[in-house]
Amino acid sequence: MPFHRGLLPREGLCMDVVLRLIRLTALNPSLLLPLVLLARYTKQGQDLSILHPDANKRLHTLTYLALARFVSNWFSDKVRNNWVDDKYDWSKEIVVVTGGAGGIGGEIVKLFEEKGVTVVVLDVQPMSFSHGSRVHHFNCDLRSPQAVNATADQIRAQIGHPTIVINNAGVARGKTVLEADPADIRFTFDVNTFAPFWTAQAFLPHMVEKNHGMIVTVSSYAAWLTISNMVDYGASKAASLAFHEGITAEIATKYKANKVRTVVVHPGHTRTPLFQGYDQKTGFLMPEQFPESIAQAVVEKVLSGTSGSVILPEAGGLLPGLRAFPDWYQLRVRAKAQYMDKWKGRQVISDVNATYDKEDASESTVLVSEEKQ
Repeated sequence: MPFHRGLLPREGLCMDVVLRLIRLTALNPSLLLPLVLLARYTKQGQDLSILHPDANKRLHTLTYLALARFVSNWFSDKVRNNWVDDKYDWSKEIVVVTGGAGGIGGEIVKLFEEKGVTVVVLDVQPMSFSHGSRVHHFNCDLRSPQAVNATADQIRAQIGHPTIVINNAGVARGKTVLEADPADIRFTFDVNTFAPFWTAQAFLPHMVEKNHGMIVTVSSYAAWLTISNMVDYGASKAASLAFHEGITAEIATKYKANKVRTVVVHPGHTRTPLFQGYDQKTGFLMPEQFPESIAQAVVEKVLSGTSGSVILPEAGGLLPGLRAFPDWYQLRVRAKAQYMDKWKGRQVISDVNATYDKEDASESTVLVSEEKQ
């Protein structure tokens, strides 16, 4: 799957296109500054400024805003990366992708393979697509820290020390709080929340020792907006966001590994079997995403070698601000968000009570990684 480079995203004309256009024009200091200088230091520019004082004032206002945005983004980028740069040799890096046998994870694997990067897939499902010798599949029940550690030992012995870990595997049960069994809730948290802890414990020590590497945590819009029939999912994703924020602080302050990067990913509704029937009703503002779009954004961020966040659709970046609104507004927004009414997402687990060491485990009793929201 090649990288998409079209003028429009795969999803077509949407708010993200408008936001991108605004960044390239009205909030682009490299475009606005020359106009301000021309208006100030050329005869024609001075004449136009006198003839159109309101337009000249707006131009200066936009320029100040664009410069403030540029400086803020530059400063944030430096702080996120601890004011140090790092180099990645992608012919030598090893990327671990949980839930990479298909879905968004599979698209991530394909893009890395296209770039000639060695990829290790942790998944209990077999690979759903053909691949070359740089892609390695290990059957691993991510719910079990023992299984993750044992698989990590195999990876180190057979391939080498991973330098990038992308925590992509996730599940959703689609039940209300009163409908969900304790096993449903534990299952959701086992995969969405606890598995990133186990992979970090298995692979982060070597990154810290070498002061080189990256932890990517795939969260969700649901970390910011929890709705009916997704309370356990939203809570697990909010917890994964807290994991990202906390481990970012620990890496810099406790482990002194200021070149180890962290990335958090917040996808909106994505066209995967897991969320079939989910209707967000926000087509232009936050359109349903193709798995390839999420995968490309993740891979591009990883290839940049920098810490940060990926939010798709970009308009979803407004959702954290919902908590700043008064209750009369934000409670109504959550109450109206009945997006799961027609949800019929694919479920491949029939026995979520299965123990980690069940000897006769079959496809119906082991973890099957699902595509992300």
